[in-house]
Parts: sequence; C-alpha cells; structure tokens
Amino acid sequence: MLDETTHYKLLKLLEAQPQLSQRQLSLELGVSLGKVNFCIKALIDKGFIKATNFRNNKNKLAYMYLLTPRGIEEKVAITVRFFKWKMQEYEALQAEIEQLRREVVSEDQPSE
Repeated sequence: MLDETTHYKLLKLLEAQPQLSQRQLSLELGVSLGKVNFCIKALIDKGFIKATNFRNNKNKLAYMYLLTPRGIEEKVAITVRFFKWKMQEYEALQAEIEQLRREVVSEDQPSE
C-alpha cells in the first residue's frame, strides 16, 4: 500500500498545486527526492499526469505537473481504495482499543 499511498498523496498535491517542484513535493510528502522523481516518471508513463515547461519569476526553467483526465479518474479510484484501507485500519484499531479496555477493567476488578 506504500506506493499507492505515495501516488495518492502525490496526485492530491499536484491537483491542488501543480506548480510544486519535485523538491517541494519531497518535503511535503516526507519522502526522498529520488522517490518523488521515480513516482512522477511512473505517473507520466501511465498517462496520469503531464509535465509542461514554464518559466517562473526568477527566469528558471520549471515544470508544472497537470493531472490528465485519466489521472483524475485514477485519483478517484485510488481515493476509494485508500479510504477503504484506512477504514479497515480504523476498525482494527477500535477493536484493539476495546480489547485493551476490557483487559484494564478486568484487572481493576478486586479478586474474590
């Protein structure tokens, strides 16, 4: 799920801020610049994003990463899978907390 999680977060960031540099994306995601570069290339190869050149205020060549229609569809699909995965984690955590609560309550009961 790690790669899909990274792709989900990357697509979400790029949809909101397509002008972010790979370095900025790396900082936002908390992953290495190399991993961002690898993921960007993979998303471009799959046709989910396209990179367009533009010049920013400092006259440096930069890229803007735009989600393609196919990329938007993929983001929706990943979002659904991500949500289901997080709900499973949440439900498992709730069950674990309830089990711990029962253990604490039973340990607090005086022995007869």
